[in-house]
Amino acid sequence: MLEITDHGRVRLIALDRPDALNAMNNALYWASADALRDAAADPEVAVVVVTGNGRAFCAGQDMMEMSTVAVDQRGHGFPVFTDGLTTFRKPILAAVNGLGVGIGATMLPYFDLVFMADSARLKLPFPTLGVAPEAGSSYTFPATLGAQTAAYFLYTAEWMSAQQALDAGLAFRVTTAEALRDETLALATQIAAMPIPSLVATKELIVAARIDAVRAARAREDAVFQRLIGAPANVEAITAFIEKRPPDFTKLADDPDDPETAEKAESGGA
Repeated sequence: MLEITDHGRVRLIALDRPDALNAMNNALYWASADALRDAAADPEVAVVVVTGNGRAFCAGQDMMEMSTVAVDQRGHGFPVFTDGLTTFRKPILAAVNGLGVGIGATMLPYFDLVFMADSARLKLPFPTLGVAPEAGSSYTFPATLGAQTAAYFLYTAEWMSAQQALDAGLAFRVTTAEALRDETLALATQIAAMPIPSLVATKELIVAARIDAVRAARAREDAVFQRLIGAPANVEAITAFIEKRPPDFTKLADDPDDPETAEKAESGGA
């Protein structure tokens, strides 16, 4: 599920489920979390680069697994992977080689530098799945892109081009697809020549400046996600995906667990 290679003091971690567009299932979440932990602990690794094999960077949550929430004996790997990325103690770069959907986009603010192929594009599909933002993106995207740009992409689930990501500050550099990995590794190698204690101390200061806000955002998101997963809109979204048709959210009942819905009912529907 991962291809891991070392280039001097740079470790390249490539998501390697190309037939599934590198969609994250539980096994890949755990493999990625383990790879980040190992790279953080390895004294010979100064910088990490994450990319994808094939035509996608990461197509998000594996939809066929989403409704079952399959886990192994250690539990679900999503929060462990997100924790590992959020608090990663060394410089980490992304080489976004193709489409990034869901977690394939929401992970990007945690990278210190993001390179994107000019053909790559991103999507925050949460409203089309009947759910809400994840991985702290309700905080990190407004903080990175600005409130209105983040709201546009979070509410509409429209595709974000590489140029739009660059203009919004989510990407650091856009290259050709052919040059992407080499250019990312070149900068990673330049950074890796620096003393690791200095890099680690600098990264720890960067992480400390935002970690409390990220953790608070994730706690809020987790609570909302638990309410929305399996609700009518989410069921319709997954059913439509399996049946290969557009979802229809226009005839769904209000969410009975939504405080606004409860308040409306108590006031007689006004």
